[in-house]
Amino acid sequence: MKKLVLSSIVIGAALVLQSFQSKSLDLQAGNKEITKSQVVWKAYKVTGSHSGSVGLKSGALTFDGNKLSGGSFIIDMTTLACTDLEGDYKNKLEGHLKSDDFFGVEKHGTSALNITKVKSTGKNSYQVKGDLKIKGISKSIDFQVSIYGNKASANLKVDRTDFGIKYGSGSYFEDLQDKMIYDEFDLNIDLEF
Repeated sequence: MKKLVLSSIVIGAALVLQSFQSKSLDLQAGNKEITKSQVVWKAYKVTGSHSGSVGLKSGALTFDGNKLSGGSFIIDMTTLACTDLEGDYKNKLEGHLKSDDFFGVEKHGTSALNITKVKSTGKNSYQVKGDLKIKGISKSIDFQVSIYGNKASANLKVDRTDFGIKYGSGSYFEDLQDKMIYDEFDLNIDLEF
């Protein structure tokens, strides 16, 4: 009986030690999986603006010690939603945004952001360069990231025409008058890891 209890303790200790070792390997690798996210978009037109949300399919930030060094994210374009309208107007706008005029969600169900360069600009802030891929087109983008504890936030300005989204753009079409949609839209991102 003593041998059985002793071997159970040894096996238990070995399992606990193995668990700690695998957790420390995860920390050494520096990848922190995103556990909660909020991505809010805001787009502008001559007569006002619209706002909404889009969800992350997956994502992780990479750290070297306690300093941000990279990251990658997959955006689930099928979750693209408008939050400032209701009923038929909401459904129409969401359908149009998901159509080929804009994000072509049927063919391009995901978008991606991969951080390629990070420069610390202060205790909790970083200047980041990344590759943003929308509708199969990748473009380099620069933005600021702030990190406090297990939370990160960023604000991006994206020029939709860089990704072939020209619908209603005054840069490509004349005489749009009050139907013109501005080329840039904002993404406000809050993450927990």
